[in-house]
Amino acid sequence: MPLRRDWTIYIVDDDDDVRDSIQELLQCVGLAVLGFASGRDFLQRYDPVTGLCIVLDLHMPDISGLQVLDALQARGNTVPIVVFSGRSDQTTLEFAHRSGVIAVLGKPLDPDKLIALMQSLLTEKTTAQEADQPVRETS
Repeated sequence: MPLRRDWTIYIVDDDDDVRDSIQELLQCVGLAVLGFASGRDFLQRYDPVTGLCIVLDLHMPDISGLQVLDALQARGNTVPIVVFSGRSDQTTLEFAHRSGVIAVLGKPLDPDKLIALMQSLLTEKTTAQEADQPVRETS
């Protein structure tokens, strides 16, 4: 199934190299991606209507990924969230899952795993959207 640019993947990571490489990877397979260097900037500009997924680093200065999860939960976020980190303890992972995280990925990210996950989310969203469309009657 060809990937579509109808929905946006939000990448939130303070590491420019990591954020840029994820953006380039996902753009190469035809996905629309917006990157943010801080959780605060992301929360100010995030549009849940267009969101396919949020890919969020847990360990950032300014506000942490866990604080971003808290803020999203308070807003009633329904967009799937994938978190990644080079280090995470069990308590952090449990909190992440309670906050609606669908996957926890380690660093360095496995590009094939990330693309497969985005393709799966896109398929789910497309199927759900098609199910909401009225069926055209033919005469």
